Amino acid sequence: MSPVRITLKLATSLDGRIALADGTSQWITSSASRARAHELRAAHDAVMVGIGTVLKDDPLLTARTVPLPDRQPLRLVADSQARTPLTSKLMTTLNAAPVAIVTAGAEAPQHAAAGAQVWRCGNTIRVNPQDFVRRAAAEGINTILIEGGGQLAASFVRAGLIDEIAWFRAPILIGEEGLSGIGALGLTDLKTAARWRPVATERIGDDVLDTYVRSEQ
Repeated sequence: MSPVRITLKLATSLDGRIALADGTSQWITSSASRARAHELRAAHDAVMVGIGTVLKDDPLLTARTVPLPDRQPLRLVADSQARTPLTSKLMTTLNAAPVAIVTAGAEAPQHAAAGAQVWRCGNTIRVNPQDFVRRAAAEGINTILIEGGGQLAASFVRAGLIDEIAWFRAPILIGEEGLSGIGALGLTDLKTAARWRPVATERIGDDVLDTYVRSEQ
């Protein structure tokens, strides 16, 4: 069992799409669902996204609850080649909450000089999820919320490191041309697919939040 509990947060249409084909995603779920997602952030030690999400959306990743939490989560970027812009919201708000750039071996001296942590987790072209979890545990991180994107989510699902899924669904259909919330898993046999057990359902206006935990069966 992993020493770090990892929750995957998804916010999709009914057919599991996180954006239109052109990448438009604001906003699929309602403002009430987004407020609930901020509560999820506040309940975790760290929040993680991939570099694609940073380059496309320039997220802040702080927990903007009412009232604000006593402590902001550590903001993590899976950024194998250290491409996070120094002008991004993450790097220009280090006084609001800490940031760790998680690379696949890159040094990222410019990020370190600006005040961000740099975690080297792997020596290939992609961040190694197992190396990352070991580093997170060593840093005293007990819970992580993964928010996007699809490739990052898929890498942790493939590695068997997702313990819980918090899935927000909006009552719309986007179609197969939309972008999927989870990247390719490489399955060739349904028997090897990860199984999930529903444990809670929450109505948020017209949206629904379903919570699943990994099934041991």
